Amino acid sequence: MKKGYLKTLFFGFIFIFLFLVGKTTLSSAVDSNESELKYIRLFMEVYQLVKERYVEEKKPKELFEGAIKGMLNRLDPHSTLFTPDQLKEFQIETSGEFGGLGIQITKTKDGKLLIIAPIEDTPAYRAGIKPGDIIVKIDGKDVTPDMSLSEAVKIMRGKPGTKITIWIWRKGWSEPKPFTITRAVIKIKSVKYRMLPGDIGYIRFTMFQRNSVEEFKKALEHLRKDKELQGIIVDVRNNPGGLLDSAVAISDYFLPKGKLIVYTKGRIPESIKKYYSLNPPIIPTDIPVVMLVNGGTASAAEILTGALRYNNRAIVVGEKTFGKGSVQTLYPLDMGYAVKITTAKYYMPNHKCIDGKGIEPDIVVKLSKKDIETLKSEFKEMEEHPEKTEEIRKKQEKRIDNQLRRAIEVIKEIHLIEKMEGKKAS
Repeated sequence: MKKGYLKTLFFGFIFIFLFLVGKTTLSSAVDSNESELKYIRLFMEVYQLVKERYVEEKKPKELFEGAIKGMLNRLDPHSTLFTPDQLKEFQIETSGEFGGLGIQITKTKDGKLLIIAPIEDTPAYRAGIKPGDIIVKIDGKDVTPDMSLSEAVKIMRGKPGTKITIWIWRKGWSEPKPFTITRAVIKIKSVKYRMLPGDIGYIRFTMFQRNSVEEFKKALEHLRKDKELQGIIVDVRNNPGGLLDSAVAISDYFLPKGKLIVYTKGRIPESIKKYYSLNPPIIPTDIPVVMLVNGGTASAAEILTGALRYNNRAIVVGEKTFGKGSVQTLYPLDMGYAVKITTAKYYMPNHKCIDGKGIEPDIVVKLSKKDIETLKSEFKEMEEHPEKTEEIRKKQEKRIDNQLRRAIEVIKEIHLIEKMEGKKAS
């Protein structure tokens, strides 16, 4: 009886497998995929043993989900299975408003839970979480290599107003430290702006969302309303990325028509896509642009940086970017499931892939010790006195740290060089 059940499952898998090979003929499919069929049989044998002999009874749902997750975890840190509940959470997150801590996380190749960047104006940001921090424990549960990104997110999500303790290890620390953070509804404001001394426009992207292009357009209109801009500083420090289309559309504002912004390339023809600037630049090409970046600059933020840098439209100042240069595609499955797998990689206009490498700045500037100490002090004060958060944030918005100061100097140096060259020409 048991053997009959195993055979039924096995041949069921064969039927599904042969169905998936599509246009290939039945005989050639069997011949060319003999090895795959052997491993399907091996898998079913193990499944049956676990189902019948394991010390505790396990439901088929649990076993098959575990098997799929295990397969995806062997691919890369970004490929994952979404259960129906997890898929709903993912859709909530990408809508731009959700409950949680406000951090962008990823799994490293060795299974660590790495923080790419805290999202500005969120509980995690105010608690002092930093790019590069590693989460080793979540509410008493150890983070293991087997814990998926989705599982970690699910634990950290919860009702706004409730508290959670995450244990963080940071470079230079001898041991992890606990951070108790109050969950909140995360509302992400993607664009901030102000005018700097010397009529230099400052625009900061916290993430790239559906509304980022419209917010950027309004910021630009406001900055150019009464002033003739002498330069623009685009700050994407600690920007974990977001929507590719938004980064491409914003690149179009800076670049001449027809310039390559980015392209993707994978194994299948559908993965090869090239993105060009489609319109004449909204921002005149004689206005100098500086990109501000650091280790928390990732994904779509790196695409904007690379598009401007490798088309000689901007000078990059700061620290090396994160290096997230892969494309994930979400595929809906039966029963409300979905799978997200890496299908391509991003290539910059110089035809280089930055995945795992990042972008090296033209001018390397690390945040000064004084600026770091000031930020630490402010984060601590906001944690101890939440009522002062707004007051402290306003101070931070007006501050010019040494990286921003260097960006301002670069724009002034460009104008000085142009002035000197103009005198020589005359």
